[in-house]
Amino acid sequence: MTSVALLDYGSGNLHSAQRALARVGADVEVTSDPAVALAADGLVVPGVGAFAACMEGLRAVRGERIIGQRLAGGRPVLGICVGMQIMFERGVEHGVEADGCGEWPGTVEMLQAEVLPHMGWNTLQAPSDSVLFAGIDADTRFYFVHSYAVQKWELADSDLLAPAKLTWADHGGPFLAAVENGPLSATQFHPEKSGDAGAALLENWVRSL
Repeated sequence: MTSVALLDYGSGNLHSAQRALARVGADVEVTSDPAVALAADGLVVPGVGAFAACMEGLRAVRGERIIGQRLAGGRPVLGICVGMQIMFERGVEHGVEADGCGEWPGTVEMLQAEVLPHMGWNTLQAPSDSVLFAGIDADTRFYFVHSYAVQKWELADSDLLAPAKLTWADHGGPFLAAVENGPLSATQFHPEKSGDAGAALLENWVRSL
């Protein structure tokens, strides 16, 4: 079985994520042990709540180092919700700016929408060559709960690397709903709360490991 480490740093829907990954055939271990997190075929980084608090918890278990070491070796990582947001350089919430992991340039900021949080089901615009969304109908809805997101992709294209696959959604304006960039993938929505659609996405990711 494909081994997946679910990083426990005090944030995220660990039990629902564990069940969802096990449902699609992964051998899941919830852990804060760097050795276990580094050895697994895939690492999932969940996250709920405030950006700064998540980063504080992540640093307490050396999570940013685990993520960086895995990516440096081409080892897959999947971030979910705030676990996606902290992959970027910084987050700004309530006027407070906090540093993220810096794997991608960019800033997590409040959505420009009349109704916040963005809570409920929404459609996406995924690229045709997406691995995460392979076989998933274009009008499929996924479950979101957030008020902040990255609204501009700032990583420049490189002649040495394939361009990132970007998936967008809209709530008061476009925002990044998912990114696939080499070994690092992430979703702003919650696949573990998105029923069969989320299971299909997680199965696609697990199969890619």
